[in-house]
Amino acid sequence: MPRMKAAVFVEPGRIVLDEKPIPDVGPHDALVRITTTTICGTDVHILKGEYPVARGLTIGHEPVGVIEKLGSAVQGYHEGQRVVAGAITPSGYSEACLCGCHSQDAAGTKHGWKPLGGWRFGNTLDGSRAEYLLVPDAMTNLALVPDGLTDEQVLMCPDIMSTGFSGAESGNIHIGDTVAVFAQGSIGLCATAGARLMGATTIIAVESVPERIEMARRMGADHVVDFTKADPVEEIRRLTDGRGVDISIEALGRQQTFEAALRVLRPGGSLSSLGVYSGDLKIPLDAFLAGLGDHTIRTTLCPGGKERMRRLMGAIASGRVDTRPLVTHRFKLDQIEEAYDLFANQRDGVLKVAITP
Repeated sequence: MPRMKAAVFVEPGRIVLDEKPIPDVGPHDALVRITTTTICGTDVHILKGEYPVARGLTIGHEPVGVIEKLGSAVQGYHEGQRVVAGAITPSGYSEACLCGCHSQDAAGTKHGWKPLGGWRFGNTLDGSRAEYLLVPDAMTNLALVPDGLTDEQVLMCPDIMSTGFSGAESGNIHIGDTVAVFAQGSIGLCATAGARLMGATTIIAVESVPERIEMARRMGADHVVDFTKADPVEEIRRLTDGRGVDISIEALGRQQTFEAALRVLRPGGSLSSLGVYSGDLKIPLDAFLAGLGDHTIRTTLCPGGKERMRRLMGAIASGRVDTRPLVTHRFKLDQIEEAYDLFANQRDGVLKVAITP
Protein backbone atom coordinates (compact mmCIF):
# COMPACT_ATOMS: atom_id res chain seq x y z
CA MET A 1 0.00 0.00 0.00
CA PRO A 2 1.44 3.44 -0.97
CA ARG A 3 2.54 5.50 2.02
CA MET A 4 3.10 9.17 2.79
CA LYS A 5 4.82 11.35 5.37
CA ALA A 6 2.54 12.89 8.00
CA ALA A 7 2.89 14.86 11.24
CA VAL A 8 1.01 12.90 13.89
CA PHE A 9 0.00 13.52 17.49
CA VAL A 10 1.70 11.00 19.78
CA GLU A 11 1.00 12.40 23.25
CA PRO A 12 0.91 15.80 24.96
CA GLY A 13 4.19 17.50 24.12
CA ARG A 14 4.94 15.29 21.11
CA ILE A 15 3.94 15.73 17.49
CA VAL A 16 6.33 13.83 15.23
CA LEU A 17 6.87 13.05 11.56
CA ASP A 18 5.75 9.51 10.73
CA GLU A 19 4.51 7.45 7.76
CA LYS A 20 0.89 6.51 7.10
CA PRO A 21 -1.00 4.91 4.20
CA ILE A 22 -2.23 7.28 1.50
CA PRO A 23 -6.02 7.44 2.08
CA ASP A 24 -8.48 5.59 -0.13
CA VAL A 25 -10.98 7.83 -1.94
CA GLY A 26 -14.69 7.35 -1.35
CA PRO A 27 -17.39 8.38 -3.86
CA HIS A 28 -17.87 11.91 -2.44
CA ASP A 29 -14.23 12.53 -1.48
CA ALA A 30 -11.20 14.09 -3.10
CA LEU A 31 -7.57 13.27 -2.52
CA VAL A 32 -5.52 16.46 -2.50
CA ARG A 33 -1.75 16.52 -2.83
CA ILE A 34 -0.66 19.16 -0.35
CA THR A 35 1.60 21.89 -1.74
CA THR A 36 1.52 24.28 1.25
CA THR A 37 0.07 24.19 4.75
CA THR A 38 0.80 25.85 8.10
CA ILE A 39 0.58 25.58 11.89
CA CYS A 40 -2.29 27.14 13.84
CA GLY A 41 -2.55 28.23 17.46
CA THR A 42 -5.16 25.50 17.92
CA ASP A 43 -2.48 22.96 17.00
CA VAL A 44 -0.41 24.29 19.89
CA HIS A 45 -3.37 23.66 22.23
CA ILE A 46 -3.38 20.08 20.88
CA LEU A 47 0.39 19.78 21.36
CA LYS A 48 0.06 20.91 24.99
CA GLY A 49 -2.77 18.49 25.68
CA GLU A 50 -5.26 21.34 26.24
CA TYR A 51 -7.50 20.06 23.44
CA PRO A 52 -7.90 16.27 23.20
CA VAL A 53 -7.46 14.38 19.93
CA ALA A 54 -6.81 10.72 19.19
CA ARG A 55 -3.26 9.42 19.33
CA GLY A 56 -1.89 8.85 15.85
CA LEU A 57 -4.08 11.54 14.27
CA THR A 58 -2.50 13.64 11.52
CA ILE A 59 -2.65 17.26 12.68
CA GLY A 60 -3.36 20.35 10.58
CA HIS A 61 -6.37 22.07 9.04
CA GLU A 62 -5.11 24.66 6.54
CA PRO A 63 -4.60 22.95 3.17
CA VAL A 64 -3.55 24.33 -0.19
CA GLY A 65 -2.91 21.76 -2.88
CA VAL A 66 -3.71 20.02 -6.15
CA ILE A 67 -6.47 17.50 -6.80
CA GLU A 68 -4.81 14.11 -7.11
CA LYS A 69 -7.90 11.90 -7.36
CA LEU A 70 -11.67 12.40 -7.31
CA GLY A 71 -14.42 10.18 -5.99
CA SER A 72 -16.80 8.65 -8.51
CA ALA A 73 -19.70 10.92 -7.53
CA VAL A 74 -17.77 14.21 -7.52
CA GLN A 75 -18.70 16.54 -10.39
CA GLY A 76 -17.49 19.97 -11.50
CA TYR A 77 -13.79 19.38 -10.80
CA HIS A 78 -10.93 17.60 -12.51
CA GLU A 79 -7.61 16.21 -11.41
CA GLY A 80 -4.73 18.68 -11.49
CA GLN A 81 -6.75 21.72 -10.39
CA ARG A 82 -5.32 23.90 -7.62
CA VAL A 83 -7.65 24.08 -4.63
CA VAL A 84 -8.05 25.12 -1.02
CA ALA A 85 -10.39 23.56 1.51
CA GLY A 86 -11.55 25.33 4.63
CA ALA A 87 -10.53 24.20 8.10
CA ILE A 88 -14.25 23.66 8.59
CA THR A 89 -15.67 21.06 6.18
CA PRO A 90 -19.49 21.11 6.33
CA SER A 91 -21.45 18.33 4.68
CA GLY A 92 -24.16 20.71 3.49
CA TYR A 93 -27.04 18.50 4.64
CA SER A 94 -26.79 18.23 8.44
CA GLU A 95 -29.26 19.93 10.79
CA ALA A 96 -26.67 22.59 11.57
CA CYS A 97 -26.03 23.27 7.88
CA LEU A 98 -29.73 23.47 7.10
CA CYS A 99 -30.06 26.02 9.93
CA GLY A 100 -27.29 28.06 8.30
CA CYS A 101 -24.65 27.28 10.94
CA HIS A 102 -22.19 25.31 8.82
CA SER A 103 -19.36 25.54 11.34
CA GLN A 104 -21.29 23.39 13.82
CA ASP A 105 -22.02 20.62 11.33
CA ALA A 106 -22.16 17.30 13.19
CA ALA A 107 -22.35 15.04 10.15
CA GLY A 108 -20.61 11.73 10.69
CA THR A 109 -21.02 11.61 14.47
CA LYS A 110 -22.85 8.67 16.05
CA HIS A 111 -24.60 10.52 18.83
CA GLY A 112 -26.29 13.50 17.22
CA TRP A 113 -25.14 17.08 17.60
CA LYS A 114 -21.58 17.69 18.76
CA PRO A 115 -19.98 21.08 19.47
CA LEU A 116 -17.35 22.03 16.88
CA GLY A 117 -18.64 19.25 14.66
CA GLY A 118 -17.71 21.09 11.47
CA TRP A 119 -14.03 21.14 12.41
CA ARG A 120 -12.81 17.76 11.28
CA PHE A 121 -9.31 18.12 9.79
CA GLY A 122 -6.83 17.45 12.58
CA ASN A 123 -9.68 17.03 15.06
CA THR A 124 -11.74 13.98 14.12
CA LEU A 125 -10.20 13.25 10.69
CA ASP A 126 -6.59 13.11 9.55
CA GLY A 127 -5.46 16.62 8.70
CA SER A 128 -3.35 18.57 6.27
CA ARG A 129 0.17 18.33 7.65
CA ALA A 130 1.00 15.48 5.33
CA GLU A 131 1.79 14.81 1.71
CA TYR A 132 -1.86 14.00 0.94
CA LEU A 133 -5.21 14.95 2.47
CA LEU A 134 -8.59 13.28 2.02
CA VAL A 135 -11.27 15.98 1.72
CA PRO A 136 -14.80 14.81 2.61
CA ASP A 137 -17.87 16.12 0.76
CA ALA A 138 -15.58 17.53 -1.90
CA MET A 139 -18.30 19.33 -3.86
CA THR A 140 -19.16 21.34 -0.74
CA ASN A 141 -15.61 22.06 0.35
CA LEU A 142 -13.16 22.34 -2.55
CA ALA A 143 -12.62 25.89 -3.81
CA LEU A 144 -10.58 26.52 -6.95
CA VAL A 145 -7.63 28.86 -6.55
CA PRO A 146 -7.86 31.71 -9.10
CA ASP A 147 -5.12 31.87 -11.70
CA GLY A 148 -2.38 34.25 -10.67
CA LEU A 149 -2.67 33.70 -6.91
CA THR A 150 0.20 31.92 -5.20
CA ASP A 151 -0.06 29.35 -2.41
CA GLU A 152 1.13 31.87 0.16
CA GLN A 153 -1.44 34.43 -0.96
CA VAL A 154 -4.29 32.02 -0.19
CA LEU A 155 -2.69 30.11 2.70
CA MET A 156 -4.56 32.13 5.34
CA CYS A 157 -7.99 31.53 3.77
CA PRO A 158 -8.80 28.09 5.25
CA ASP A 159 -8.67 29.31 8.86
CA ILE A 160 -6.79 32.44 9.92
CA MET A 161 -8.32 34.88 7.46
CA SER A 162 -11.76 33.25 7.69
CA THR A 163 -11.65 33.35 11.49
CA GLY A 164 -10.29 36.88 11.74
CA PHE A 165 -12.80 38.25 9.27
CA SER A 166 -15.60 36.42 11.08
CA GLY A 167 -14.67 38.34 14.22
CA ALA A 168 -15.48 41.55 12.40
CA GLU A 169 -18.59 40.06 10.80
CA SER A 170 -19.96 38.65 14.06
CA GLY A 171 -19.44 42.04 15.68
CA ASN A 172 -21.79 43.47 13.04
CA ILE A 173 -19.52 46.42 12.28
CA HIS A 174 -21.12 49.42 10.59
CA ILE A 175 -19.56 52.25 8.60
CA GLY A 176 -18.08 54.76 11.02
CA ASP A 177 -17.73 52.35 13.95
CA THR A 178 -14.88 52.38 16.43
CA VAL A 179 -13.39 48.93 16.98
CA ALA A 180 -10.81 47.58 19.44
CA VAL A 181 -8.93 44.38 18.57
CA PHE A 182 -7.18 42.68 21.48
CA ALA A 183 -4.00 40.81 20.41
CA GLN A 184 -2.37 41.07 17.03
CA GLY A 185 -1.36 37.54 16.29
CA SER A 186 -2.28 36.33 12.84
CA ILE A 187 -6.01 36.03 13.69
CA GLY A 188 -6.09 39.43 15.37
CA LEU A 189 -4.33 40.98 12.38
CA CYS A 190 -6.94 39.50 10.05
CA ALA A 191 -9.67 40.80 12.37
CA THR A 192 -8.09 44.25 12.06
CA ALA A 193 -8.08 43.96 8.26
CA GLY A 194 -11.67 42.69 8.29
CA ALA A 195 -12.83 45.58 10.47
CA ARG A 196 -11.36 48.05 8.00
CA LEU A 197 -13.02 46.30 5.05
CA MET A 198 -16.39 46.40 6.83
CA GLY A 199 -16.24 50.16 7.30
CA ALA A 200 -14.77 50.82 10.74
CA THR A 201 -13.18 54.26 10.70
CA THR A 202 -11.26 54.02 13.97
CA ILE A 203 -9.47 50.76 14.76
CA ILE A 204 -7.52 50.41 18.01
CA ALA A 205 -5.21 47.42 18.26
CA VAL A 206 -3.80 46.14 21.54
CA GLU A 207 -0.34 44.56 21.26
CA SER A 208 3.18 44.76 22.72
CA VAL A 209 5.46 42.95 20.23
CA PRO A 210 7.13 45.59 18.00
CA GLU A 211 6.89 43.52 14.80
CA ARG A 212 3.19 42.92 15.41
CA ILE A 213 2.58 46.58 16.20
CA GLU A 214 4.08 47.48 12.83
CA MET A 215 2.03 44.78 11.11
CA ALA A 216 -1.15 45.97 12.81
CA ARG A 217 -0.69 49.40 11.29
CA ARG A 218 -0.14 47.82 7.87
CA MET A 219 -3.38 45.85 8.23
CA GLY A 220 -5.44 48.92 9.11
CA ALA A 221 -5.00 49.90 12.78
CA ASP A 222 -5.26 53.64 13.41
CA HIS A 223 -3.93 53.38 16.97
CA VAL A 224 -1.93 50.69 18.73
CA VAL A 225 -1.97 50.43 22.52
CA ASP A 226 1.07 48.71 24.04
CA PHE A 227 -0.38 47.02 27.12
CA THR A 228 3.05 46.85 28.75
CA LYS A 229 3.23 50.64 28.79
CA ALA A 230 -0.37 51.67 29.49
CA ASP A 231 -3.56 50.13 30.83
CA PRO A 232 -5.45 49.24 27.63
CA VAL A 233 -8.88 49.92 29.15
CA GLU A 234 -7.90 53.39 30.34
CA GLU A 235 -6.07 54.18 27.09
CA ILE A 236 -8.97 53.08 24.90
CA ARG A 237 -11.36 55.14 27.02
CA ARG A 238 -9.03 58.12 26.53
CA LEU A 239 -8.83 57.58 22.76
CA THR A 240 -12.63 57.45 22.53
CA ASP A 241 -13.19 60.47 24.81
CA GLY A 242 -14.76 58.22 27.40
CA ARG A 243 -17.40 56.83 25.04
CA GLY A 244 -15.97 53.36 24.59
CA VAL A 245 -15.90 51.30 21.41
CA ASP A 246 -18.80 50.01 19.37
CA ILE A 247 -17.23 46.57 18.96
CA SER A 248 -14.35 44.84 20.66
CA ILE A 249 -12.75 41.70 19.23
CA GLU A 250 -10.95 39.31 21.58
CA ALA A 251 -8.38 37.30 19.61
CA LEU A 252 -6.19 35.71 22.28
CA GLY A 253 -8.35 33.46 24.46
CA ARG A 254 -7.46 34.62 27.96
CA GLN A 255 -9.49 35.89 30.90
CA GLN A 256 -7.56 39.15 31.07
CA THR A 257 -8.15 40.12 27.44
CA PHE A 258 -11.78 38.96 27.48
CA GLU A 259 -12.48 41.08 30.53
CA ALA A 260 -10.71 44.11 29.06
CA ALA A 261 -12.66 43.70 25.81
CA LEU A 262 -15.88 43.82 27.83
CA ARG A 263 -14.82 46.85 29.87
CA VAL A 264 -14.09 49.05 26.82
CA LEU A 265 -17.55 48.63 25.26
CA ARG A 266 -19.98 51.49 25.04
CA PRO A 267 -23.49 50.77 26.34
CA GLY A 268 -25.09 48.41 23.86
CA GLY A 269 -21.75 47.47 22.33
CA SER A 270 -20.74 44.03 21.08
CA LEU A 271 -17.90 41.75 22.14
CA SER A 272 -16.85 39.37 19.39
CA SER A 273 -14.85 36.50 20.86
CA LEU A 274 -12.43 34.53 18.67
CA GLY A 275 -10.02 33.16 21.27
CA VAL A 276 -9.78 29.47 22.09
CA TYR A 277 -10.12 29.30 25.88
CA SER A 278 -8.45 26.53 27.85
CA GLY A 279 -10.23 27.27 31.14
CA ASP A 280 -13.46 28.66 32.55
CA LEU A 281 -14.26 32.30 31.82
CA LYS A 282 -15.65 34.63 34.48
CA ILE A 283 -17.74 37.69 33.61
CA PRO A 284 -17.13 40.51 36.13
CA LEU A 285 -20.37 41.96 37.47
CA ASP A 286 -19.42 45.61 37.12
CA ALA A 287 -18.16 45.30 33.53
CA PHE A 288 -21.29 43.36 32.60
CA LEU A 289 -23.42 46.04 34.29
CA ALA A 290 -25.21 43.25 36.15
CA GLY A 291 -26.54 42.00 32.82
CA LEU A 292 -28.38 45.28 32.08
CA GLY A 293 -25.95 46.94 29.66
CA ASP A 294 -27.60 45.75 26.43
CA HIS A 295 -24.30 44.15 25.50
CA THR A 296 -23.93 41.38 22.95
CA ILE A 297 -21.30 38.66 23.46
CA ARG A 298 -20.85 36.59 20.33
CA THR A 299 -18.58 33.60 19.82
CA THR A 300 -17.56 32.33 16.41
CA LEU A 301 -16.00 29.20 14.94
CA CYS A 302 -14.19 29.73 11.64
CA PRO A 303 -16.70 29.63 8.73
CA GLY A 304 -15.87 27.03 6.09
CA GLY A 305 -17.14 25.63 2.81
CA LYS A 306 -16.22 26.50 -0.76
CA GLU A 307 -18.35 29.67 -0.98
CA ARG A 308 -16.58 31.12 2.04
CA MET A 309 -13.22 30.29 0.49
CA ARG A 310 -14.30 31.83 -2.84
CA ARG A 311 -15.20 35.11 -1.16
CA LEU A 312 -11.94 35.31 0.76
CA MET A 313 -9.86 34.58 -2.32
CA GLY A 314 -11.89 37.22 -4.14
CA ALA A 315 -10.89 39.78 -1.53
CA ILE A 316 -7.24 38.80 -2.03
CA ALA A 317 -7.46 38.85 -5.84
CA SER A 318 -8.99 42.35 -5.70
CA GLY A 319 -5.97 43.69 -3.84
CA ARG A 320 -8.09 44.88 -0.91
CA VAL A 321 -6.20 42.70 1.53
CA ASP A 322 -2.76 41.09 1.44
CA THR A 323 -1.96 38.37 3.98
CA ARG A 324 1.41 37.37 2.53
CA PRO A 325 3.33 39.40 5.14
CA LEU A 326 1.88 37.13 7.84
CA VAL A 327 4.07 34.27 6.58
CA THR A 328 7.32 34.96 8.40
CA HIS A 329 9.03 31.54 8.30
CA ARG A 330 9.22 28.60 5.90
CA PHE A 331 9.93 24.92 6.55
CA LYS A 332 9.82 21.58 4.79
CA LEU A 333 7.55 18.88 6.18
CA ASP A 334 10.70 17.00 7.24
CA GLN A 335 11.41 19.93 9.60
CA ILE A 336 7.98 19.80 11.27
CA GLU A 337 9.30 19.32 14.81
CA GLU A 338 11.62 22.32 14.40
CA ALA A 339 8.71 24.36 13.02
CA TYR A 340 6.52 23.43 16.00
CA ASP A 341 9.25 24.36 18.45
CA LEU A 342 9.62 27.81 16.87
CA PHE A 343 5.90 28.47 16.55
CA ALA A 344 4.81 27.10 19.94
CA ASN A 345 7.45 29.18 21.71
CA GLN A 346 6.81 32.29 19.57
CA ARG A 347 10.48 32.94 18.83
CA ASP A 348 12.14 35.08 16.20
CA GLY A 349 9.06 37.26 15.56
CA VAL A 350 7.09 34.36 14.11
CA LEU A 351 3.53 34.96 12.94
CA LYS A 352 2.82 32.07 10.58
CA VAL A 353 4.97 29.39 9.02
CA ALA A 354 4.58 27.93 5.55
CA ILE A 355 5.20 24.17 5.38
CA THR A 356 5.79 22.48 2.06
CA PRO A 357 6.11 18.71 1.51
